Amino acid sequence: MHELTLAKGIIDIVNSEAAKNGFDRGLELRLRVVEFSGVIPACLQAFFTSAAAGTPAAEAALTVESIPAAFRCLDCGYEGPVDRKAACCPVCGAAAIRMTAVREFYFESLKVE
Repeated sequence: MHELTLAKGIIDIVNSEAAKNGFDRGLELRLRVVEFSGVIPACLQAFFTSAAAGTPAAEAALTVESIPAAFRCLDCGYEGPVDRKAACCPVCGAAAIRMTAVREFYFESLKVE
């Protein structure tokens, strides 16, 4: 259910930007979501539609792009993607890996009219 909270947060940002910049209508919102973030794009889309009603984002298209998570191996220093099923370093096989993505969910762009 945290997608509902995220959708409301997105609307809060759009409303704030509309007040600050004087636009009436959002056309497109592009978001980036890192895999393993726990955000389900289809659920976020569904909640966004209902949360946007009556706001400048009411008719905006929401595009959610999933981006691969990046990891760092604490043993060999490898940095890059890791097979989700294996959950270990693809170079040395160590399980001592740490996700390095700083922002798991963020606005890429907002087109307005």
